[in-house]
Amino acid sequence: MVAGTAATAALLPVSGALAQGSVAAGAESPTFEHGVASGDPLPDGVLLWTRVTPEPGAVPGSGTGPDTEVDWEVAEDREFTTPVARGSLTATAAADHTVKADVRGLRAATTYYFRFTAGGERSPVGRARTAPAPEASADRLRFGVVSCANYEAGYFASYRHLAARDDLDAVLHLGDYIYEYGTGEYPAEGQTVRTVQPEHEIVTLADYRARHGHYRTDADLRALHAAHPVIAIWDDHEFANDAWSGGAEAHGPEDGDWSARVAAAKQAYFEWMPVRPSTEGTTYRRLRFGRLADLHLLDLRSFRDKQARFGDGKDVDDPDRTLTGRRQLDWLTSGLSASPTRWRLVGTSVMISPMAFGSVPARFLGPLAELLGLPKEGLAVNLDQWDGYTDDRRELLSHLRDRRIDNTVFLTGDIHMNWANDVPFQAATYPDEAPVATEFVITSVTSDNVDEVLRVAPDTVSSVPEAAIRAANRHVRWLDMDSHGYGVLDVTAERAQMDYFVLSDKTDPAATAEVRRSYLTRSGTQRLERADQPVR
Repeated sequence: MVAGTAATAALLPVSGALAQGSVAAGAESPTFEHGVASGDPLPDGVLLWTRVTPEPGAVPGSGTGPDTEVDWEVAEDREFTTPVARGSLTATAAADHTVKADVRGLRAATTYYFRFTAGGERSPVGRARTAPAPEASADRLRFGVVSCANYEAGYFASYRHLAARDDLDAVLHLGDYIYEYGTGEYPAEGQTVRTVQPEHEIVTLADYRARHGHYRTDADLRALHAAHPVIAIWDDHEFANDAWSGGAEAHGPEDGDWSARVAAAKQAYFEWMPVRPSTEGTTYRRLRFGRLADLHLLDLRSFRDKQARFGDGKDVDDPDRTLTGRRQLDWLTSGLSASPTRWRLVGTSVMISPMAFGSVPARFLGPLAELLGLPKEGLAVNLDQWDGYTDDRRELLSHLRDRRIDNTVFLTGDIHMNWANDVPFQAATYPDEAPVATEFVITSVTSDNVDEVLRVAPDTVSSVPEAAIRAANRHVRWLDMDSHGYGVLDVTAERAQMDYFVLSDKTDPAATAEVRRSYLTRSGTQRLERADQPVR
């Protein structure tokens, strides 16, 4: 986190009040054109975020504009008649005029409202909810779940639908919040729905800041951040396609030094996202929600070895190759062992369930390789996922099996498809050997999937590869290759259920959404079953 952009608050007497500004609470303001946000809810607090534009030329990534004092306040009502905390921050060009307030001293499991004031103008009002107290027996936890939002590929209607809900504790973003490509690169020119800024591929700190800022001009994204705390991890496109610790598939010599690019991308990410970095400056961290669930959030880009490629001599089973890094894997396994909660949720940006392609017809291999980041000349496993780092997966799944850690649910994005999976220790022995966990994979908000790569109508030809993949992977309970949308995860003591919502048309800013399927896992079973109806 950039120095000087965060502050910790103390509780105020309820009589404390902020002087009225010239803009009514909730109104749009040119000073606050990128909206407000909250994230990483704790039992006693939440992280608040905004960006100010102190003068017309101080746009994201410009590095210009004067230091600006920003006041913030938190209340238990939208009218701010009972303010409970307030403070002041300084927005500077060194932090792209973003500010974060790490507010503490709040009541657990409580909805709060927040706003900012700068230069006599007032921001829109945001809403946030704190987590249950650690020892509280919370009745329910409900998350929106999203991933893979390519600006040029469509409109963010999924965010609009989630923003309209008032029953969510938070929204979990599983990565690819932004994309790094230049305009017309992905999707290809002629298939873009709208144009991203800057129009070139982003490489520098100014570029990444400008791209984050342009995403926040989207009204649906701003509405999502104002309505709910966002709990986010990154995947590869926050940096470059198929990123690993020493480079990326899409990073060449012409793009400069990789470490400089990563440092720029991470700085912009932590400036613009309502996320607390871990002590290592990454996104792996843990949040707890009473005695009902804890959430283990992974960073699967910063520590991984380079992806294996067919014919390059690298062995996906090599114990010296890692996806997580030693320290993070130890942190995860020890956290799962020590968890005192009923459910252990794991946010992972790439799929952990094994996947073989079986007898997928040849015409589908190219599109699947394109989506999954695989070499088109061969398709055995997805080497960017846990399939390409099987020793890490074996160690993690052995830990769950041998220590009889139940009720572990992996929440996954990345591959622009909906999946509902049992997670076997070994696919070959499933279902005779009980699975050790379950996995819900959420499709993309907009990024292309199989029908768009093939340029066919959705739900017309995808049933063929879907059936072939399910036949080769008995632990895959459901697969949907063509939809875009979001998930709603509902957790109670008895079960964890995912409702898969799909959009009517990602190219329509007014797209509707409906539940396509619902799956649940009952406590103690480590198996999925189809739910009779979505949660209410």
